[in-house]
Amino acid sequence: MTNTAELSLETNHARIVSGALSPELTERIPKTKVMVESDDRHVLVKIEADDHNSLRAALNSYIRWMNVAEETAKEAARK
Repeated sequence: MTNTAELSLETNHARIVSGALSPELTERIPKTKVMVESDDRHVLVKIEADDHNSLRAALNSYIRWMNVAEETAKEAARK
């Protein structure tokens, strides 16, 4: 059985956040498959994992990375 989750972020910095996540896609989290999609206002991260622990680990990582990218983009836009 595959465990799945989706993270959705609406932001003015969607392309920046999506771009910041792209290096993470090359560093696979064990037992997971991650896809990132974006347009001008939305970032969607789809995660499939073999088990609950792998899904939780991937969710925690991507939530943290999305938050850091969003906050960094906001701060850069202020300057």
